[in-house]
Amino acid sequence: MARRTKEASLVTRERLLDAAEALFRDHGVTRTSLADVAKRAGMTRGAVYWHFRDKADLFRALFERATLPLEADFARVDAVAGTDPLAALRSASIAALRRLAADPRTQSVFEIVFHKCELVDDLTGLATTRRVDRGHCIGQIADVVRRAVAAGELPADTDPTLAAHGVHATMVGIMHEWVLDPAAYDLAAAAPALVEMIVAGLRTAPPRRPRGADEAPHAARHGRARQVASESTP
Repeated sequence: MARRTKEASLVTRERLLDAAEALFRDHGVTRTSLADVAKRAGMTRGAVYWHFRDKADLFRALFERATLPLEADFARVDAVAGTDPLAALRSASIAALRRLAADPRTQSVFEIVFHKCELVDDLTGLATTRRVDRGHCIGQIADVVRRAVAAGELPADTDPTLAAHGVHATMVGIMHEWVLDPAAYDLAAAAPALVEMIVAGLRTAPPRRPRGADEAPHAARHGRARQVASESTP
């Protein structure tokens, strides 16, 4: 009985997330109420509040449902980056783009995040969460760049933090623009070439630290910033 109750609860939660996704995509996040979500799902507002504290909690769950697989692609970089860090970064980046191209749910949520969401009113707390998530992803990429420097794939004076910001911004830009017009090109087919463009640029012209500058303080400052952001997350 308990197992069936848990399964029914998960089904209800998924129905609510599906309803929210459709409404957020069609009308925007701020213009959609929890009552709208309940009505779209054929449920009561009480059912919504049973699973989610508020609209921000609902939106966060919707975002995580679509993006956790993408984060898993990059999390695996640490496990395989030992001998060829840049190849591991390339593989994870291609997997992320191909996952976006193949998954309508991820496409829908990215459309909402990029174009249908204003972090105002009861969603302001999500701005902090997104900063933390962004900082974590950039930190992972910076760690791979440091490994690439240690492996001799990149010059010793490469600036890992700046390189990570550049890689992250380029990847997000590709996703952002493609979601705007998915018919523009086949993202899954183009993913290797797009990622190779990023990695080749990193190999041939990585951002450098100023002469005599030490990377350690820069990395420490970046790490402290991520820690502060994490501690401020509600």
